[in-house]
Parts: sequence; structure tokens; C-alpha cells
Amino acid sequence: MARTAIAPNVPPPIDRTGSAIVELHLDTSIKTAALAPGASYEYWTFNGQTPGPFIRTRVDDTLEVHISNSDGNGMPHNVDFHAVTGPGGGANVTTVELGETRIASFKLLHPGLFVYHCAAPPVAAHIANGMYGLILVEPRRRLPPVDREYYVMQSEFYTTAPSGGVVMYSGSDGAAEHPRYVVFNGAVGALQGTGALTAARGDRVRIYFGNAGPNLISSFHVIGEVFDRVYREGDLISRPGRSIQSTLVPAGGATVVDFAVEVPGTYLLVDHAIYRTQKGGVGELVVSGTERPDIYDPPGSSGGMPGH
Repeated sequence: MARTAIAPNVPPPIDRTGSAIVELHLDTSIKTAALAPGASYEYWTFNGQTPGPFIRTRVDDTLEVHISNSDGNGMPHNVDFHAVTGPGGGANVTTVELGETRIASFKLLHPGLFVYHCAAPPVAAHIANGMYGLILVEPRRRLPPVDREYYVMQSEFYTTAPSGGVVMYSGSDGAAEHPRYVVFNGAVGALQGTGALTAARGDRVRIYFGNAGPNLISSFHVIGEVFDRVYREGDLISRPGRSIQSTLVPAGGATVVDFAVEVPGTYLLVDHAIYRTQKGGVGELVVSGTERPDIYDPPGSSGGMPGH
């Protein structure tokens, strides 16, 4: 079976050295949940979640996809894997109607971090309503180990104004590229409070970050941190960028960032197109541990910077 996890979790690294047939089960369905405080929304989902599961594979694996349709609204669905070589990224052979299941197999020829999404017509509506996720195809030479790995996906929601505690999809706002919400992991506040990412001082953190769009480019940034390594656009075989403040992630693209957390406190994940934070695009990374006044010495602390 394919290794999968629900955001913000990531399944453990693959420890085998050879290729394998990995079986993946995806069910397409509708789920009503809170998009924002006081605003519920009818999501279109893979496995009842937005974003869909994080899928971990290895280059040269064969991905055997079992896709089924439980959508009571009667819409057809499919899956387009950006990691798949062939027409439609697999969408052409995975389209399922209500009550139907199909099985298709794809050889994963390219390592990297890739988006997948529903591509049934109208494609924009299926993405805008929540049908997307990430698939990691590990290279033969594994990435350096880290202490924590997380799955974060940015997306936009184009909706009507809240009415009676409900918002509904607005295709006209989508066409105009005017989102009401820009969020991480499917909802306003999904990565805040009890949903915040966590780490301990001294940990090395890796974030697998995707941008489902469907329209906007993301300028991903963690306030108070510098990315030690950036695997731009999900490229896991080229030399990573070093000491990067923010990284561009196109709609339908992904990146991997690594950084060490030397100072405890709460760090904000944002799209540095900063007005989008007012539309929900804020997450938290809460780092525990003792203070480091040699690095960060706030007013009133008992420590002192070297030379003070």
C-alpha cells in the first residue's frame, strides 16, 4: 500500500532501495465543514479531506490507483497527477461516475514533489472546491534526515458572502481571480491554535509546501526564519538554494523547505503577498524550549548579547 497521511502530517520516509508496486485508494465525495468562523462550505474532496492525503512514493515505483466515486451530487471525478507521464496525468483513464471504481497504473519516472488534483470538467471548479493534494516521489538518494516533516498546502476559495452561516462557490469570482479566502490546509485557522505545527528548539524542520491555486502565485515565507535549503519547484535532484527568505510557488506547483529552529516562540507561516493574511492565509509553528539570548535577546530578558 502507498504511504499516506492527512495534513499537516507526513508519512515516514521510505527505507527500501528498490522499486515497488504501491496501491493507492482514493474516494471522491462531498463534505460540509467550516471554511472560516461562522462560514460552512460544501467541499469536494479526496478521501473526505481538503487537501487530500499526502502520498509518499519512490522514483521508479508503479502507482496503482483505485479511484471510486461516492459523490451523491452525481458529478464525475478523476485525478491528474503532475508526477505521471502520459495524457492528462492519468485523468483520462481515472474518470469515475457515482458508484463506480476504476484501477489504473502509472510508472513514476521523475523524482520530486508534485501536485495532484481532479481534472474533470469544469477543471477550475473541481480544484477551487477542494480536490487537490501532494505526492512525493523520493529520489534514489534520499534527502538529508530532519526531525520534523509537515504537509502544508495553500489554496484559494471563491465564495459568496456568508449568509446564515453558509458560503457557496462563486464561479464568477473565480474567473475574476477575486478570492474571498486564501488559506493553508483547506480552512481559515487550520494551522493555528490546536492545529499549529510544533517543534522543539534545535530541531530541523522540513515543510512540503504545495500551491493548489487555482489562480494565485504564492510567496511562501516563515516570519522570523530563514530557509537553510529550498528545493525550488519541488526539484529534489538539483542543488538546493541556501539562506532563502521567501520562495515563489506557482499555482499547480510545490517546494520543499528545510530550516533549523534555534529560538523558541511562535513563528507565522504566510504568503508574503501580505494582504492575503487578512483572507486567512496565516499558520503557526510553535517552538518550545529554553531561550537563546545569545541569538535573540528581547527587552527585559535576563540575558545579554555577546559584547553587551
